Amino acid sequence: MHLVHAIFEPHGPGPHPTILALHGRGANAMDLLGLAPYLCGGRFLVLCPQAPLQIPRGPSGPVGYAWFPSTGGGAPDMAAIGAAHTALQGFLDEALARYPCDLHKLVVLGFSQGGVMAYILGLHQPERFAALAALSTWLPQEVLATAPNLVAAQHLPCMVQHGTRDAMIGVDRARQSVEALRPANLPVTYREYDMGHEIQGRSLLDLSTWLEEKVLAPIVAPQ
Repeated sequence: MHLVHAIFEPHGPGPHPTILALHGRGANAMDLLGLAPYLCGGRFLVLCPQAPLQIPRGPSGPVGYAWFPSTGGGAPDMAAIGAAHTALQGFLDEALARYPCDLHKLVVLGFSQGGVMAYILGLHQPERFAALAALSTWLPQEVLATAPNLVAAQHLPCMVQHGTRDAMIGVDRARQSVEALRPANLPVTYREYDMGHEIQGRSLLDLSTWLEEKVLAPIVAPQ
């Protein structure tokens, strides 16, 4: 497979409900894997691909990875985002063919910069996913504007979580993202927490409860 990745696989033969978990800028494939046992009691198979762009984390520190270059708050590099989108689509196709994933209970989840990629994947192919989770992130207007058919995304449950003390991505950007989604009539659940740029116990519990309700509980008839 063309992206390095980590995986958490539940017990049993499957197919398993599956989360595609996309890390933030400067992290790696292992960054979100530790969430897997705490999400719905470890019932999800969790796929954690590593972003392809290497970035330094200091003169002698370890290398981190990013989905696209930082523009320092300027307009996003849509060509780079598009390339990362294509790479993730290819990775997901390969992963779904290789691992025992339930294609009807597939979630895309992203933290920080990975949340931008989760938005673009979910909004561009909403029929592929059962839910979208955007954690401590933002939705660039350019990503929303390029979504081919937002009407098709009206079935896609979205969970947006953000810390009110987030110094890296201000909470106002999360609020603006939610407001930008409202005209498309997506079913959005928005939660704020007294935390920084992170995932804490309360937010993790709320996310787990939401996944149980929106993904695990519904009965999906085979097609």
